[in-house]
Amino acid sequence: MATIRLWFGRQNFCLLKKRSFLLLKLIAVVFAVLLFCEFLIYYVVIFRCNWPEVKTPAYDGKQETLDPVLKAMFLADTHLLGEVRGHWLDKLRREWQMERAFQTALWLLQPEVIFILGDIFDEGKWSSSQAWADDVKRFQKMFRHPQHVQLKVVAGNHDIGFHYHFVMVNSVALEGDSCNICSEAEAELIEISHKLNCSREEHRSSRCGDGPPLPASAPVLVQHFPLYRRSDANCSGEDAAPADERDIPFKERYDVLSREASQKLLWWLRPRLVLSGHTHSACEVLHGAGTPELSVPSFSWRNRNNPSFIMGSMTPTEYALAKCYLPFEHTVLTVYCGAAGFLVVLILVHLGLLGSPFVLGWKLLRKFKTT
Repeated sequence: MATIRLWFGRQNFCLLKKRSFLLLKLIAVVFAVLLFCEFLIYYVVIFRCNWPEVKTPAYDGKQETLDPVLKAMFLADTHLLGEVRGHWLDKLRREWQMERAFQTALWLLQPEVIFILGDIFDEGKWSSSQAWADDVKRFQKMFRHPQHVQLKVVAGNHDIGFHYHFVMVNSVALEGDSCNICSEAEAELIEISHKLNCSREEHRSSRCGDGPPLPASAPVLVQHFPLYRRSDANCSGEDAAPADERDIPFKERYDVLSREASQKLLWWLRPRLVLSGHTHSACEVLHGAGTPELSVPSFSWRNRNNPSFIMGSMTPTEYALAKCYLPFEHTVLTVYCGAAGFLVVLILVHLGLLGSPFVLGWKLLRKFKTT
């Protein structure tokens, strides 16, 4: 009798040991997959990004003084969901993705200034005061940054609504319909244009006044809406708009700025580069006498499978741009699906409902040798 009890005790111990070992393996696999998909993958992907090098003037025999290079990061259209349309799971998934991507980029790339090109929020145009305060608090947590890093934000239509204006890097609003904010903005824009023109003069005229001049450098225009273009028909690349959407005409003052506003900006500011968001897709356009504009794709998985941001190395006279892609959403989903399939096979093998692949492989190998 004692022998039977001892045998059953050993059987139960072996069964408990096997189950514990299986549980440990399941926990280890789940933990490893979560660690990779929710944390490590951002380091693996963003680690491959490098700041572009700015071309320096050719050496002419004189002592060359290199201009300091500013490392600027540009991202757009984060669209943080609010309480009206935001599902908790969607918010959790996409906001975690953006927070990890942003914090990883900060740690690995060490930018000095960051520009977010509008549509930071998704429901700013109809949020209540409390909901807006809650959204702002979430934004500040997600995009936290050291004090020595500057974060510059321009407003988009989902932040303040489709009033007849937009806000740019210099807090300038422009639409031309004589509304109060537009009239003030146009006057400020003309004043900035005047100062820029004075900075370009070799010999300052009396109309420039006695104040300190601006640096003699063409500005970089940063805004939410793109300058006027008919469509995305001439845009290309893996993160451009889908092929079946590129020929759809853009509406002025809705998809892009009006022709008039775009011409004023190019004429008054004469920028060397324009960076914009809003379309959620990438596009490179040349305006007027050759002013380049780069539309920055969305930073969120909610708007595209392959989000990215722009890395810019800036000097007073030159610039160089490079794109840094974030992890693709379908890559993460594929890893999760593969891990789930592996766990199912592991459980079936343990339950004896499926032969171990190693055992089956060994049997096939032995059968092949005997023949």
